[in-house]
Amino acid sequence: MSEFDAIRPYYDHEVQDVLSRIVASQDLAQAASQLVMPSWLANRRVGRWLTRGVLRYKTRDLKSIRDCQNMVAGLFETVIHRTMDRLSVSGLDRLSPNQHYLFISNHRDILMDSSLLNYLLYDAGHDTCRMAVGDNLLNNTLAADLMRLNKSFVVERSAAGARAQYRALTRTSRYMQYSLQQGISVWIAQRQGRAKDGFDRTDPALLKMLLLAYRDKNTAQTPLQRLLTLTPVVPVSVSYELDPCAVDKAHELAVIEQLGEYSKKPDEDLKSMVQGLMGHKGRVRLAFGEPITAAGSLEDLTAQLDQAIVANTRLYPTHRYARALNEGLDTLDLVNHPTVRVLAAELASLSAAERPFLLQQYANIWRNRQELGIG
Repeated sequence: MSEFDAIRPYYDHEVQDVLSRIVASQDLAQAASQLVMPSWLANRRVGRWLTRGVLRYKTRDLKSIRDCQNMVAGLFETVIHRTMDRLSVSGLDRLSPNQHYLFISNHRDILMDSSLLNYLLYDAGHDTCRMAVGDNLLNNTLAADLMRLNKSFVVERSAAGARAQYRALTRTSRYMQYSLQQGISVWIAQRQGRAKDGFDRTDPALLKMLLLAYRDKNTAQTPLQRLLTLTPVVPVSVSYELDPCAVDKAHELAVIEQLGEYSKKPDEDLKSMVQGLMGHKGRVRLAFGEPITAAGSLEDLTAQLDQAIVANTRLYPTHRYARALNEGLDTLDLVNHPTVRVLAAELASLSAAERPFLLQQYANIWRNRQELGIG
């Protein structure tokens, strides 16, 4: 058994067995029917039955991870067309198709952030990357299969006890190092879990975890120097005009403030994945920053990542509207914008306790910029 078997993505020889299991899933038929069926048929029993037939047909000849990603790219184009008013990208010209990278991005959506990154890399002729996902997302067998079939690997966060946690984090670090040494790019979010309050900051503990595998007593280089010598780190900014999961995030944060904790339902993460994938997002932008190849310290790398990620985040009318409401400013020039009307309707649907948490998801983009001195 390989050291990485419990956390690695699936291999090509496992694809057909995994696909057979996936295609039989009623949960997948429910979610996929929204992509492959007309809207009037998507949520009906016959629509789900037809969807399973379509999935069996489309997956019948898939034998490798690349085959699966080719099919996913076609489905993802449908997602883009149906859920985004516009998708734009910048900075891809900074990257070489012949170079591997460690991508570190802000994190707003369970699936969309890394999926957008991989789709845009694929569309530009680059190899796709392996993507880090927390083990909390893999309690659902369907979600686990779909993610590991799409080059995701597991970050083990639920190990009990300090020694077990250290071993798990070291294994994750070693797997990322192993992937990069193979010339395969890797994506990881700048912090554990989504930034549900819209406040994008890199967690230094995440960077410390990355460096565990780069310790070497036989070299004068520090672990950070070893990493950056071998692999450029690319800051990535993902911007959404509307967040399909914003209302649910606001509810969760309000409950935490009132009760001190929030208990997720067993299928909540899976529902959030589908909602984030299929919900209306308005305009979406992904910006690749300048690759980082040198940093004097962990604090320096953290600061470089934060500056680049926040500076390259796109400001939309929804962000301006949320800021104006928070600061008591005039909103007359914004209220008739289509996406602002969506946000205003969401605000009206929430309780007084929840509304501030919805606003901060959009308004904190300004706080991010102010605190980092970005105009």
